[in-house]
Amino acid sequence: MFTEITVGVIVRAHGVRGEVVVDLRTDEPERRFAPGEVLHPDPSDRDGGSGTFTVVRTREHQGRWLVIFAEIGDRNAAEAARRVRLVARVPADERPADDEEYYDRQLVGLAVHTQDGTGESDEPIGQVISVMHLPAQDVLEISTPTGARLVPFVSELVPTVDLGVGRIVLAPVAGLLEDLEDQTADRDQAQDQDGAAS
Repeated sequence: MFTEITVGVIVRAHGVRGEVVVDLRTDEPERRFAPGEVLHPDPSDRDGGSGTFTVVRTREHQGRWLVIFAEIGDRNAAEAARRVRLVARVPADERPADDEEYYDRQLVGLAVHTQDGTGESDEPIGQVISVMHLPAQDVLEISTPTGARLVPFVSELVPTVDLGVGRIVLAPVAGLLEDLEDQTADRDQAQDQDGAAS
């Protein structure tokens, strides 16, 4: 089973030989834009069209990611591809290279449980609705019956992530699910699509 993830957006042509500037939407550009990788235009884009984009070569230049695709042979073709969102089709159970990391798409939707005093999992108290990548650490936004709560995604507070059964377990820390309204402004700093949380 496969899932589709947005990994970049073609911004503009670079030079006259078909090289393009790509605005990345992934934490793993070396993996998603490795030579030979085949990407697709986002089917939800009005002008996305069909076809493929096969990576020939990539390089970094002045902080930008430059890519040559086999299907883009000159500047005209590169200009025609502007604003195309690039999608990778990956196995639904694919994990980041680091065993302690997860893709955002794997965390969003998981049921959230709390531990009782014996370390056992209680009934679910909510659901992960987003992952925010902040400068200090990743934060899970959890929907609960009393509103959204923000929980730092660290092993001391989230000791268990079980993708097989679709849940995470929070440590029994007093005040962990109390109002955190002062943190909600941080949502604007969150990254989207293919971010990896650790």
